Amino acid sequence: MYEYDLQQIRSAELIRRADEERLARAAVRGRRAARREAAQWLPRGESHTHRLRRLRLTRAA
Repeated sequence: MYEYDLQQIRSAELIRRADEERLARAAVRGRRAARREAAQWLPRGESHTHRLRRLRLTRAA
């Protein structure tokens, strides 16, 4: 009987974790879709930041 109770607790915990992970993935998908939609309204070539682009490599001497 004790093992059965432990199995029920483990099963409930796994189901709860799966629900939390599913909810987290849905939130990420929603944020990603919102960013895509917001980017759709920006003029072409305009970045979401206002910083100047820096070269990633140093210039050769």
